[in-house]
Amino acid sequence: MSQPLTKVGIVGASGYTGEELVRVLARHPHVQLAAVCSRTLAGKAVADEIPRLRGIVDAGLLFSASSPADCAASDVAVWFLALPHGVAAEYAQPLIAAGKRVLDLSADFRLRDLALYKKYYGHDHPAPALAAAARYVVPELQLDDAWKQAQLIACPGCYPTSIQVPLVPLLRAGLVQPEPGRLIINSYSGVSGAGKKADVGYLFCERDSSIKAYGIPGHRHIAEIEEQFGVAAGQPVVVQFNPHLAPMHRGIATTIVVPAAGVTAAQVEAVWQQAYAGRPFVSVLKSGDFPDTAHVANTNRVAMSVVADARTGNLIITSVIDNLLKGAGGQAVQALNLLMGWSETAGLR
Repeated sequence: MSQPLTKVGIVGASGYTGEELVRVLARHPHVQLAAVCSRTLAGKAVADEIPRLRGIVDAGLLFSASSPADCAASDVAVWFLALPHGVAAEYAQPLIAAGKRVLDLSADFRLRDLALYKKYYGHDHPAPALAAAARYVVPELQLDDAWKQAQLIACPGCYPTSIQVPLVPLLRAGLVQPEPGRLIINSYSGVSGAGKKADVGYLFCERDSSIKAYGIPGHRHIAEIEEQFGVAAGQPVVVQFNPHLAPMHRGIATTIVVPAAGVTAAQVEAVWQQAYAGRPFVSVLKSGDFPDTAHVANTNRVAMSVVADARTGNLIITSVIDNLLKGAGGQAVQALNLLMGWSETAGLR
């Protein structure tokens, strides 16, 4: 006898991440996409406004302009919040109070240290009690199943996902020594990472054939990266994080330089193989086989490799993800699958 479908809803469905969530959840074998919310597109057919979803979503599925109270009063059991920071908390509070499960893709609940939140986001946290109750989840990095009891899941940022998957197991194993100023991370993001907005700096003529750094030295994701690294290493970790905007639609490429300190590439690969054995979305490439964003685009995969540079005494780690899937919506669905006891890959192959 088949199990009843779980009703899910998306708030912020008209953005790039929201579109990916609609596409994945509309074809998910265990869910019913019951609510697709966008204030700007309310009343319009999803298939008309996002033509690439024609034939994927029901022709009668309409965007709604549901308020936080409306969402909380609905019979939808699970909500994905694809909203800007600050706005997501406005929805999360009534949804959690109503007993819903919430997967938040904003930055509102990623940080445990609320002083850090204020430092990097410029205002007090809008829901400190919820922040304390939220669980930050990169599925492959969870050491036990305790997180599955949480009502509120904080989904990681795209840059931090591409950085934590390769480095957290190494920090846990003591293979990477977090010397201040020696852990250098350069990441390159496709333009969709900036969101769907009208801004001269993101026009085709501005971005085509052009790459530039931005947000240096205080990009907001530094707080998230360093907080999670500190937990993994058992001590404070300081990173040099240099984000760049790359002339591609989607994807993130990250290059990480760390002191080798006697550690070989083979030792790194052995830790990765043990940490990610049986995990379907992590691909460890052989040393010298550098991952390519084109090979993970439109997937929920992370691909990574490591080489040792004897000349400089450094290890050089490279990783790639799709920023809209493994870096956002796909990883949120992966977390839902694990929460519900479904196959980890459901809807994501």
